[in-house]
Amino acid sequence: MSKKAEPPKKEAAKKEAPKKVVEEEPKEPPKTEAKPEKAAKPEKKKKQEKGVFTLYKLENDKVSRLRPTCERCGTGYFMADHGNRYTCGHCGFTRYKHAESGHA
Repeated sequence: MSKKAEPPKKEAAKKEAPKKVVEEEPKEPPKTEAKPEKAAKPEKKKKQEKGVFTLYKLENDKVSRLRPTCERCGTGYFMADHGNRYTCGHCGFTRYKHAESGHA
């Protein structure tokens, strides 16, 4: 038996790119800059006091209601004032205020 000459095995030629040397700069701590002073905040408006005082008015030992009561629910259910209308928070009934005479 004769041996045939085998072609030389090709070794996998690995093409390696030359590794780039990355020089890391030393990390500096974050700079702490002096923050400018904040401007003074404007004073908050005082909210109106809510409760029974907004529903009734006392005049000469007489009590008068400032808001209307709901027509469906009856006494004890005041309607909320929304500028151009009154609304019941219990049943949702809405009554619009009369338009001023300035409109034709």
